[in-house]
Amino acid sequence: MNMSILNIKSNSMPQQQRGVAAVEMALVIIPLLLIVAGIIEFGRTFWYYDALAKGTRDAARYVSNTRVSPTVGVNDTIKTNAELMVVNAVNAAKVPNFTTDNVDVVCDPTDCIAPNYVTVSITGYSISIGSWIPIIFYTGTSSWVARPSPATTMRYMQ
Repeated sequence: MNMSILNIKSNSMPQQQRGVAAVEMALVIIPLLLIVAGIIEFGRTFWYYDALAKGTRDAARYVSNTRVSPTVGVNDTIKTNAELMVVNAVNAAKVPNFTTDNVDVVCDPTDCIAPNYVTVSITGYSISIGSWIPIIFYTGTSSWVARPSPATTMRYMQ
């Protein structure tokens, strides 16, 4: 066996190449962290939108299947219960700053005595992007209003 092959220096790397991997990692880690932060923030935004849409769907199903009497279609109590259903569903998903003021229950036609359709929609609610990881935007946060806003229309069961 040749002894020159086994005699390998432990410092065989040239002096100019030391630390290159650390510098390359430092250059690559910043864009990767920004990409991960963006995925987290937009994933959270879609999670909130889905919670809002599910809340409107459940409330519209409740309103469309609730009939008080033949002469009373959708009254204020039913509308209030539907608004609270949306708020409870959305709060269960940890959506911040959501109240019953952001929920709108509308009948078509508008008299609500014998409606054909019932619409439950989200109005005036914006989601703050960058509230968890503020490094994404220079200003720290940016609000995003979903267009179209989550809404569900169902036929009223008479």
